[in-house]
Amino acid sequence: MNSKIVKTSKFLSLILRHKPETIAAKLDSEGWLSIDELIAKSKTPLTRELIEEVVVTNDKKRFTISEDGNFIRASQGHSINVDLQFKAIEPPSILYHGTATRFLASILKEGLTPQNRQHVHLSATKTTAVAVGKRHGKPVILTIDAASLFKGGQEIYLSENSVWLTNAVPVSAIKVES
Repeated sequence: MNSKIVKTSKFLSLILRHKPETIAAKLDSEGWLSIDELIAKSKTPLTRELIEEVVVTNDKKRFTISEDGNFIRASQGHSINVDLQFKAIEPPSILYHGTATRFLASILKEGLTPQNRQHVHLSATKTTAVAVGKRHGKPVILTIDAASLFKGGQEIYLSENSVWLTNAVPVSAIKVES
């Protein structure tokens, strides 16, 4: 992939998911930022066309442009407090979480917690979970009993880019894949 696209995508993640103050920007309560403001305040050369190309070509669909084309936000993965207006929906009975083996003991003691993010990220496929786990080291796949969590009243959401999200997963709902 084009290095300019990758660099811009990482920059957008920083601003829209973690540190808008880096460019003295402030996201609204739902995580939106004016594209004009983003371009004006950025020290990185940005154009509307480049931003739109990043949004369209990002394989993980990390970003969304508003219907009127004036604002952009991250689809999920925030470490800052934003309300993405998720609605709880019934998930598949089983979801997956990819992590590194070095985190397994802690997870089996405390369950899955969002750490520095707003939500725990889950996937519908083992393939996605393996890819996520590999980013952090030697991967291990956790099977999550999403049906029992949902039936027990826990809210589970599906982000715009098809990542399943929840506030936490207790140890009782986690099974380590063998």
